[in-house]
Amino acid sequence: MRSGSNCLKRKRPRCFRNVAFIYAGNNRAITLTGPIAAPKLIAVELHLKPQTESLLQELAAKTGRPPADLVEDAMAGYLEELGETRAMLDSRYDDLRSGRVKAIDGEAAFVDLRQKSKKRRSRP
Repeated sequence: MRSGSNCLKRKRPRCFRNVAFIYAGNNRAITLTGPIAAPKLIAVELHLKPQTESLLQELAAKTGRPPADLVEDAMAGYLEELGETRAMLDSRYDDLRSGRVKAIDGEAAFVDLRQKSKKRRSRP
């Protein structure tokens, strides 16, 4: 991302603030971006599998809410959860890098877990 001061001086700004991805079929993701200089909402066409579309329409009928509202809520929730996950992973990585926690060998951890599980199962 570029700083806002430089991009706002241009006739057509090229800098963007938020990036979101949507599934567009055939394992493709479309990047949705919003230019800083254009605070208006832009309509986006969303391609869903027929099965997903029918589930969306069914839920819209049950709840009485428009399908667009349901999709917007789902995307907002997904992006919020993605941001929280990213922050948690960054925090964990910082803990490892700083030495506050030690990394353990994955195989050794699974061996230990299997042994504990075996002991619990063998108890009467």
